[in-house]
Amino acid sequence: MDNITLSAAVRQNLLTLQSTADLMSGVQNRLATGLKVNSALDNPNSFFTASGLSDRASDLTNLLDDMGQALQTIKAADKGITTITDLVETAKAKANQALQTQSQYERAKFATQYNDLLEQIEDLAKDSSYKGKNLLGGDGNDLTAIFNEDNTSKLTVNAVDYTDTTLSTGLNLSDLAEAKGGAASFQLEGGLGSVTLTDANSDALGSGSLLTDYTGITQGDVITLRTAASGAGSALVTLTVGANTTVQDLVTLVDGVAGVRAEFDETSGALKITSNDDVFLYNADNDNGGTAVPTDLASVTSANFTASTQLLTGSASFKAGDILTLEDGNGYELGSYEITAESTVSDLVDFIDDFNGVSASFSTSTGKITIESDTDLSLTSDNTNDFNASAFVADSDGVTIAAQQDSGFATDTEINAVIDRLNTALSNLRSQASEFGTNLSTVEIRQDFTKQLINTLQEGAGLLTLADTNQEGANLLALQTRQQLASTSLSFASQADQTVLSLF
Repeated sequence: MDNITLSAAVRQNLLTLQSTADLMSGVQNRLATGLKVNSALDNPNSFFTASGLSDRASDLTNLLDDMGQALQTIKAADKGITTITDLVETAKAKANQALQTQSQYERAKFATQYNDLLEQIEDLAKDSSYKGKNLLGGDGNDLTAIFNEDNTSKLTVNAVDYTDTTLSTGLNLSDLAEAKGGAASFQLEGGLGSVTLTDANSDALGSGSLLTDYTGITQGDVITLRTAASGAGSALVTLTVGANTTVQDLVTLVDGVAGVRAEFDETSGALKITSNDDVFLYNADNDNGGTAVPTDLASVTSANFTASTQLLTGSASFKAGDILTLEDGNGYELGSYEITAESTVSDLVDFIDDFNGVSASFSTSTGKITIESDTDLSLTSDNTNDFNASAFVADSDGVTIAAQQDSGFATDTEINAVIDRLNTALSNLRSQASEFGTNLSTVEIRQDFTKQLINTLQEGAGLLTLADTNQEGANLLALQTRQQLASTSLSFASQADQTVLSLF
């Protein structure tokens, strides 16, 4: 190359072409990259300033992703607390339903449903997590949302614990006691005995007749109702026959014994004695020179009933027209049954067994009706205090079952206390939901701000480094024109050098 000699004109045009090519290369590079500063060599100040802005934008972009995840965690907790609020309101509705009925059985069912709802609340709280973070899960679940690159701007969302409804720092709602039933049984047995009271002419005595008109009784006789024959056993009642003692006095005396019923037939003079247990109407006759001649006037031998036995047959516990009422411990009447001449043991068992939470069975071998109830229960009779009288020790008007445990909704006071706790829980839930809502709005606002700030930083970096494509396009067009003109000028210069060839 050193041996080649170019004219000054050609060399000048060649340098112009080379300079234009360099300029075109720079323009084409800026158009291709879109940047007017591609490295520190282009503009050190703009390059490093733009790099700092871009790095911060990149850091904030990473934080933006974390903010998005924090936002989802709060949303999960917010959805959970909203649903828990619905469940607590449903539990309150159950309590109000229980308050509207006096039935212990229905209240016990509502108490069980209430406990099921509390279990669902705990399960839902446990399920309200997002990527392992649960703001309803208590300790260890606090959430921190970071808003700037040096961690000086952040928001801490404190977790609450609803996974255990009994916590005083949470919902403070405890499971209710669930009813545990009880059982009782009563004996169905009895027998019938009678004595016909007639005078010396064999005419039937009336209820107003003197007892001494009966051929077997004289003034001074001592008549007793005993638990064993021939004067043995205990004396249940005693009547000393006086000059004015009537048949009705004897009937009234015997009929007043618990578990014993006395009925007198004015037409036939028959004194019928119905008893749940063995009894004997005994007369200590003081005739024959003061020597007592004991006489069993009437005897009753009891026997166990069968399922088909009519209740009025041989039992003093029932009379036609008696109303048996089944009530729970709150006095809520489950139903009533009227005793008729056709009523059997089986009919009574079916009546008791017909109600929810109550079951009844009859044992032929023992003669007992056994009643099982989920709640407190009583079976009472309206017209007699001899119902379920046992062994002549006391009068009784019914059978009572005491449940092993009443439900937590057994009384109005207990239900109202639960409603008060539910109202407090709802207030706390709504307050916590409001707090989560505030946190959610804060993170969303900071997220939007961060997006705008990232855009500002990237825009600022672009102002320092981005090329103006319109200007660069115009520059390229001008350089192309210059290149063409330089090429034409170089051609002219070369032609001038070639004129010497015309001499040859």
